[in-house]
Amino acid sequence: MNFIAWMIVACEIAFWLVIVAGLVARYVWKKEKLGLMFLALTPVVDLLLLLITGVDLYNGAVATIAHGVAAVYIGVSIAFGKSMIKWADERFQYYVTKQGSKPLKRYGMDHAKHGLKGWISHLIAYVIGAALLASIIYFVDDPTRTEALSGILKIWSLVLGIDFVITGSYFIWPKKEKSQVNM
Repeated sequence: MNFIAWMIVACEIAFWLVIVAGLVARYVWKKEKLGLMFLALTPVVDLLLLLITGVDLYNGAVATIAHGVAAVYIGVSIAFGKSMIKWADERFQYYVTKQGSKPLKRYGMDHAKHGLKGWISHLIAYVIGAALLASIIYFVDDPTRTEALSGILKIWSLVLGIDFVITGSYFIWPKKEKSQVNM
């Protein structure tokens, strides 16, 4: 595995570590400001990955799938970051501190609308990631060095389309509660 791939792994681990540290500080140690400080570090992790990837390519590296995944990671982290933190916060409160309400399970049109919000976040992640990929392709200006990035963009476009079809299916065939399915 190359350096950039390891940095993506390190950044993903760092992302979840700062979230867990923020939640522990907030709910276990009752240090609200410290918890907020840790949670505010999540974009710093993204900026670090962007900087490392940019420097690597600037220094003449041939773009690999890992460089493309870095752009995807940054887009996903920006678009889904707030909702991922909210998701972790709700579960930490309920399952770890035994406070808060049980995380909501969604069914029917509520599930479909929530899925659509998720798809819109996916679209935002795609726009951010695709802009990063297109920028790198443009600035490197050497198709032989950026071929992997073009491939990532094509695959992600397909995945976004498949996600749209799946999301649309939730409106046609709404998710039912298990007790309703077995009737």
